Amino acid sequence: MFYAKKIHHWLWRWHIIAGLISLPFVLLLSVTGAIYLFKADYEQQTYRSMTQVTPSVSYLTYQQQLDIAQKAAKENGLAIPTKMILPDSDYQATQFIAGRFSSESYTFVNPYTGEVTGQFARKDTLMQKVRKLHGELLLGKKGSWVIELVASWLVVLIMTGLYLFFPRSIAEIRTLFRVRVKQGKRTFYRDLHALCGFWLSLALLMVLAGGLPWTELFGSNFKTVRDQTGTGYPTGYHGRGLESDPTKAANKLDLDDVVTIAKDKDLAGVVTITIPTKPKGIYSISNRAEALKDQQQIHVDQYSGNVIKTFSWSDVGVLSNGRHVVMRIHQGEFFGQANWYFMLGLCVLTAVLSASALVSYCLRKPKKSLGLPKAARDKQIGVLLWGSMLLLGITLPMFGISLLAIMTLCLISKILKKTIRLVSAAS
Repeated sequence: MFYAKKIHHWLWRWHIIAGLISLPFVLLLSVTGAIYLFKADYEQQTYRSMTQVTPSVSYLTYQQQLDIAQKAAKENGLAIPTKMILPDSDYQATQFIAGRFSSESYTFVNPYTGEVTGQFARKDTLMQKVRKLHGELLLGKKGSWVIELVASWLVVLIMTGLYLFFPRSIAEIRTLFRVRVKQGKRTFYRDLHALCGFWLSLALLMVLAGGLPWTELFGSNFKTVRDQTGTGYPTGYHGRGLESDPTKAANKLDLDDVVTIAKDKDLAGVVTITIPTKPKGIYSISNRAEALKDQQQIHVDQYSGNVIKTFSWSDVGVLSNGRHVVMRIHQGEFFGQANWYFMLGLCVLTAVLSASALVSYCLRKPKKSLGLPKAARDKQIGVLLWGSMLLLGITLPMFGISLLAIMTLCLISKILKKTIRLVSAAS
């Protein structure tokens, strides 16, 4: 019993430390995450004049539209488009894409008139700024380090919270289903925080799993493990290392030929065609489907039209597959509209969880003190807990580094206090 009490106080102490580190950022991540869930609806309305067109009898070829888009991009100082999204409606402008990830820019062409209906760069959009605030605090790589640190401590916060609140007896199970509203503010906010934290814990860990692979240290280690174990993408999946045969240059395909190939495949979801820019380059046809199992990568020789290589999602290794599953859940896109509502509810409840934690902490802590419980000495809490901390420190490097920093500061503080006492006693 005495040992269990020591462990309880020791974990409670670290739970509060993790909360103090994470709390402001968790509130920010909850709010920005909820806003970003509305990205598709917001951009559909904002860019409607660019993306929507009125159908007509005559229309231009895709190759003609590509030439128009590339000319317009060059005239406006944008990167030259090298991708095209295949329109899935007669009312949809053809979208051409240049660049990758945050550096993408878009040009929209009316397939009936050849008019460029609009252009914009992804980095200039409101939702991209929200995403950067969510993932980098608008600070670039430095912000990404901070977010990784917060996410790492949030894992510790969840795990210690689960231990502290988990029922020790059958009688305590009812605490998982009630908030005491008539026993004062301290009890009310404590129960609200504990109840939300317990029921959200697994969902939050899953969401963190979807975000951590994007971070710097953990993400780099994840990619290393994935590549070393062969559990990522198969060689050539994204077209790297595959080449066309330029000896058949007389039969070079145009974009319309590749569109025909893509349509014959009857791919689900949004279909993208990547256009070669070099003599040995290839056309790549890919689709982003709601179900991962329906996604394919098809690579085509730009001269002969022969399919060089085809990959299905079943060719993707377990780590890359798992990453995409949790990432889709994180973005509210894995199991339809229910996933969207699930993530929106999670964002709202996480904000409630954080706010109730702050109020509960402020009501409970003594004035002029951090209110950390007096814990057993670190060496008294056992090999198992220290082993767990070590394992977390290795798995989440930013947690490990920050934990060493905190413990070093604590050690220095103890040495200084001891030195001051000795000096005072000597004088």
